Amino acid sequence: MDLGTVIGVVLGVVALFIGIFIGGGGDVMAIFDVVSVFIVLFGTIGAVLMSFPLAKITGLVGICKKAFFNETGDPAETITELVRYAEVARREGILSLENLMGEMKDPFIVRGVKMAVDGTDPELIRAILDTELDALSDRHGSAKAVLDGVAKYAPAFGMIGTLLGLIFMLKSMDDPSKIGPGMAVALITTLYGAMIANMFASPLADKLSAKDAEELLVKTIIVTGVMSIQSGDNPRVVESKLLTFLPPARREAFVAAREAA
Repeated sequence: MDLGTVIGVVLGVVALFIGIFIGGGGDVMAIFDVVSVFIVLFGTIGAVLMSFPLAKITGLVGICKKAFFNETGDPAETITELVRYAEVARREGILSLENLMGEMKDPFIVRGVKMAVDGTDPELIRAILDTELDALSDRHGSAKAVLDGVAKYAPAFGMIGTLLGLIFMLKSMDDPSKIGPGMAVALITTLYGAMIANMFASPLADKLSAKDAEELLVKTIIVTGVMSIQSGDNPRVVESKLLTFLPPARREAFVAAREAA
C-alpha cells in the first residue's frame, strides 16, 4: 500500500473536519445540501461521460487502485536481479535462465527472458517490449485524462450551482425564509466542486503520473538488461549499463552496498 496516498487522503479529510469543528461549531450537516450534491456530482459524471469513451471510464477504478496499492518495484532491486541473471547466463549459458523463471517476480522480466532463451531476434524482442511499454503508458495516460476531466468539470458545475443558488435567492427576496436555502446552494456547490477537484481528482491524477514514471523506469531497466544479457555482455558491463538509470546518490549507495556484501 502506498502510504503517501493514504496519509494524504487522511490529512485532507482531517483538515476539512477541523475547519468544520473550529469554524462551524462542529455542525457537519451545515455543509450538506442535497441539491448541491445532485448538481455537482451528477453534472460532473454527465460531462465526463460525454467527454470520454465509456470503456476508458469503466476501467478508471482499477487503474486508480494503483495510486493506493500498486508497487512499481525498486530499480535497485531490479538491477541486482538482472545482474544475477547475467552472471548465470555468462557462467552456464543463456538457456540456464529457463530454470530460474519460476523465481522471477515480474512478468515483464519473464516475458523478456523467455524470448531471449528462445533465440528470438533482438530487434523483435525490443520491439515487442517497447510496444508493451507504450500500451502501459497509454492506459495510464487515459486514466489521468479522465481524472483531469473530473478536476475540470467539478468546479465548473460548482459555479453553475452557485449561479442557480443566486437566481433562487434573488427571486425569493420577498420571502426571507427562502433566502437561506438559496444562499446555501450558491455557496455549497462551489465547495463541493473544489473538494472533488482538489481532494480527489487532481491529486490522484498526479499520483498516477508519478507511478507511471516509476513503473516505466523499472521496465526500461528490464528491457535494457534483457537485451544486454542476450548479447552476452559481461555482468559488470550489464551492471554499468543499468546503473546509468539511477541518480548519482542512489548509484553510489548501490555500489557501496554491493561492495559491503
